[in-house]
Amino acid sequence: MHAAAVAKVEHSYQHVPPQNLGNEKRVLISELSGRGNILWKVEELGLDIDLPKSQARELLEHIKLQESKGFQYEGAEASFELLVRRLMPGYTAPFTLVDFVSMVEKREGNGRPADISSQVMLKVRVADEVMHTAADGNGPVNSLDNALRKALLQFYPNLETVRLVDYKARVVDESCSTGEIVRVLIESTDGRNTWNTVGSSENVIETSWMALADSMEYWLVRERTASGTHVTAVS
Repeated sequence: MHAAAVAKVEHSYQHVPPQNLGNEKRVLISELSGRGNILWKVEELGLDIDLPKSQARELLEHIKLQESKGFQYEGAEASFELLVRRLMPGYTAPFTLVDFVSMVEKREGNGRPADISSQVMLKVRVADEVMHTAADGNGPVNSLDNALRKALLQFYPNLETVRLVDYKARVVDESCSTGEIVRVLIESTDGRNTWNTVGSSENVIETSWMALADSMEYWLVRERTASGTHVTAVS
């Protein structure tokens, strides 16, 4: 109701324009949102998408379902934008996961500190081709990142500019045990812009994959839209 009122008569809920105080107006997306929040955010993000009320309602129900699973879009607008785009007819993801295997090994030496190694084997589909890669890393999340890049850079060489700058993992319900849902927020940059993505699952590696894959997909989709091309992969 608040967002709908501000959209119609802004000063009805604001005693002073926020820009007069060095701030800016911001509408959040959460389980408390209404259709007005969704439509406002779509316009604010500059998405050239005609979102009918029926689809806005469908998206709102999906967001509420996701938030009940631990997702949070207030600080992950890139993941929210992907939710909107995936509803649109004809949307094609630049890549899709086939499967991955993550291994972490700890070996005790003879009186030496234990060595810990991490490796990920990953399959992703780009267009009609399935890429099978493997990579080591400083932990399973870094290994996932390295393996995904190793597969995608062959098709999207400009993806090399994208890097992760922040990684946050939070237990959704702190009163529960280690088997509880974990939310991961990732901040990424290409040196010009930054964006945030989210994942949520009982498995921290799967959660990290969700946020990491969203980050890569978001950048690729934005680049594709900016260039005005439907397919940017190179063979």
